[in-house]
Amino acid sequence: MVDVILGLQWGDEGKGKIVDYFAPNYDVIARFQGGPNAGHTLYVNGKKIVLHQIPSGIFHQDKINLIGNGVVLDPVTLKRECDTVAAMGIDIKKNLFISQRTNIIIPTHRALDKASEAQKGDSKIGSTLKGIGPAYMDKTGRNALRVGDLLDKNFTTQYIKLRLKHQKLLDNFHFNEDITAWEEEFFEALEFLKTLNIVNGEYFINKHIADGKRILAEGAQGSMLDIDFGTFPFVTSSNTISAGVCTGLGIAPKQIGEVIGITKAYCTRVGSGPFPTELFDEAGDELRKIGSEFGATTGRPRRCGWMDLVALKFSCMINGVTQIVMTKADVLDSFKELKVCTAYSINGEHTQEIPFQLAKVNAEPVYDNFKGWNETPSINISNGQALPTNMQDYINYINSYTGAQVKYISNGPEREQIIVL
Repeated sequence: MVDVILGLQWGDEGKGKIVDYFAPNYDVIARFQGGPNAGHTLYVNGKKIVLHQIPSGIFHQDKINLIGNGVVLDPVTLKRECDTVAAMGIDIKKNLFISQRTNIIIPTHRALDKASEAQKGDSKIGSTLKGIGPAYMDKTGRNALRVGDLLDKNFTTQYIKLRLKHQKLLDNFHFNEDITAWEEEFFEALEFLKTLNIVNGEYFINKHIADGKRILAEGAQGSMLDIDFGTFPFVTSSNTISAGVCTGLGIAPKQIGEVIGITKAYCTRVGSGPFPTELFDEAGDELRKIGSEFGATTGRPRRCGWMDLVALKFSCMINGVTQIVMTKADVLDSFKELKVCTAYSINGEHTQEIPFQLAKVNAEPVYDNFKGWNETPSINISNGQALPTNMQDYINYINSYTGAQVKYISNGPEREQIIVL
């Protein structure tokens, strides 16, 4: 069976650490969507590592890591990551595989991203400017270059054709930056990419399934950023939900087993877009400070707010979540009182459903209050039975509201800081 780990909020839920924690139980860890806009943070032997393209199981030497066809790949970012990982003693060429069908981000994709975002003025969506959106647009427009094309003798001709198409668009944007240096770095990275294990991804992973191997599918971003079900238009360019596993790896729906959803004990968001429970007061500043809430990819300060159960229940529903991992529970240790959003008030009426256009309505959060557990530092707890009573009440309420069960609590950044409930 294929188990899935994905985010249930607006990304930054701590997926990297959780995949790394679960990885020993699996044979293959596979990324199924997203690009270098992902920032999966791991702590390996006390050292902080941020992965953008490589699956988070890479530091387990005996595990196979697959970059699936649903990913858009920046060869430059990949090479840098591979250099970092190799420097830590990991044999990349032994346990990293890339699907032939994975789409490539080229330098003009990044230029288009930057030019397009600049044109939007006050309507910016908060793009990471990594070229992800334009790369996915070329995929759906049937213009994309894919990793398998690298082995074609006509690759350079295909590249020039796509670059010229992009240049016409850039001229319309009056984009005049010189990207020559980007291209030099890009072609150097392509030569490195050719030396890696390029495979027919769907056959590769289905053979492992047929051989009885355990697969863990790793998502990027979060469910509320899904191109179809997220807070459109402030979303990413791929399907971040569990349905994306099938199209992003080439496996059948019947192969999906557990769907492990990750949520913080509160909410954060990077970039623009609706965020009903966002805090603009001291509590929000405190969450940001204690939780070190700054983007792993962009370094931007994250917007912080209380737990939004309306959004969390929606994410659990569309993903078919079978168990929840709650991260950063220790960040709430110092709060005497907590709030949880249980409904939205829109035009004076309460609803527990996500509106069609959350970005276009004034959804005021309706809160329930909870006592904090600031008398006991949860970061020192390793046994679920030792959790403070008030924390147990908080978790039980979330279980009851969402219909899914919190099975794990992450109470610190290190791999071993996980409480099993």
